Amino acid sequence: MSRIGKKPITIPTGTEVIVSDDFIMVKGKGGELKQSTHKDVKVVVDGSEVRVEPVKENTPMWGTMASLIKNMIIGVNDGFQKQLVVEGIGFKVNLQGKKLVLEVGFSHPVELDVPDDLQVEVEKNTITIKGINKENVGQFAAVVRAVKKPEPYKGKGIRYVDEIIRRKEGKRVAG
Repeated sequence: MSRIGKKPITIPTGTEVIVSDDFIMVKGKGGELKQSTHKDVKVVVDGSEVRVEPVKENTPMWGTMASLIKNMIIGVNDGFQKQLVVEGIGFKVNLQGKKLVLEVGFSHPVELDVPDDLQVEVEKNTITIKGINKENVGQFAAVVRAVKKPEPYKGKGIRYVDEIIRRKEGKRVAG
């Protein structure tokens, strides 16, 4: 039994949830999101709450669908954001139109196209990625971080704001 799947999901005021045979659509002040539903679960809208019920006895998609629907409702109302910090001497970040330009110690600047459904803000050495789809925000943040992962000796690279980098001790001088 799924603990997450058992709990009903409350729908805030101003949010509309539409369920069809194969899709669920959530509309809110931030926009609208659409997700295909799995054949092993049934989504029921009952007044101001959404319930996810399993069709089969033990389906692993029960809790997954409940989490996806909850994230959709949170996304269209509040949105999601991830922040990244660029650390290193000479490391720079610029936003040129819909391109994020990273100068992180390579012989050339790395240009990343910002997806249409995301907003990216750059302030000094901090990159803020905002959007209504949690999956897209997290995926683009992971792509940006993968350009130059933080290294364990000096901590140079791109890391999440709340990420802790475990530092290693360098080589010792023989004395």
